[in-house]
Amino acid sequence: MRAVRVHEYGKEPSIDEVPAPAPRQPFDVLVQVDAAGVCRTDLHIVEGQWAQKSGVTLPYTIGHENAGTVIEVGPAVTNVAAGDHVILHPLVTCGLCRACRGGDDVHCENSRFPGIDSDGGMAELLLTGARSVVKLDESLAPRDVAALADAGLTAYHAVRKAWPLLYPGTHAVVIGAGGLGHIGLQTLLATTAAEVTVVDLSAEALEFAAELGAHHTVGSGADQVAQVLELTGGGAHVVFDFVGEQGTEDAGVAMTRRAGSYFVIGYGGHVDVPTIELISREINVIGNLVGSYNDLDELMVLAARGKVRLHTKLYTFDDALQALSDLDNGLVPGGRAILVPAL
Repeated sequence: MRAVRVHEYGKEPSIDEVPAPAPRQPFDVLVQVDAAGVCRTDLHIVEGQWAQKSGVTLPYTIGHENAGTVIEVGPAVTNVAAGDHVILHPLVTCGLCRACRGGDDVHCENSRFPGIDSDGGMAELLLTGARSVVKLDESLAPRDVAALADAGLTAYHAVRKAWPLLYPGTHAVVIGAGGLGHIGLQTLLATTAAEVTVVDLSAEALEFAAELGAHHTVGSGADQVAQVLELTGGGAHVVFDFVGEQGTEDAGVAMTRRAGSYFVIGYGGHVDVPTIELISREINVIGNLVGSYNDLDELMVLAARGKVRLHTKLYTFDDALQALSDLDNGLVPGGRAILVPAL
């Protein structure tokens, strides 16, 4: 089969012929990849940012946002069957450790993360586990939801964690309304009563955010913090930073009200807050990784009900390297690049 492979950090990946995987364990599920999201994390992987954390051996196949059709299952699999359309939770988990038993799949002690620490789904086939597959509603096609497997799941997970903080009368700020942030905005509007302000550099992204239902929009710039403080009456109860670099870290903290929370979702930069600032304002800085299986299942319900929809740009698998380049060069504004077998 063909797969998008990283051979050397800092160099463009290549599309290679590699052996096709096959089910070997009782709970294995082999999926034909009908749609694979192209994520900024893929760019960071190619750059080498994940090399030390993942410990992966090169070359390997990238791609961690996947949806498709079940081809074959192991003998113990009962939740899906050949022919089912599914979206894949990004981790393959054991189900036996304390984290798994508590529903905290993302912190499984024995997990693997296809596309991060093992071969991923920018390929024709992907081998995963029964615990990782969510059957799609008949109204949903794999290409419409693939990026929800990570970008959507991460955004939903962050918003879900903030539910107790976002009671009626509160204000949330979304920094970055692009591929990740536009999903976060929709989940906020669908599941909380908070008033929402979106901050972004792009006028096009802000216009799209307003179309999605954002109550206020603010252009990034010298007076962005002052504008947000005025709109929120002294700062947001929760700031969701879907960028996490290039100065949004400082701005996000400054936009947070006393006793508020700054949620870090995007990454690449550094959060540097003086301890006296943390203490005197009693603010919280909260990191967010991908969500649980249940988070993904709940997100699919919202998608099936039309509450969350992806803004996508489709590429054929043959154009995978172009998709990566376009994402790197800002040519997928406000949306997600999705690889499909054919347009």
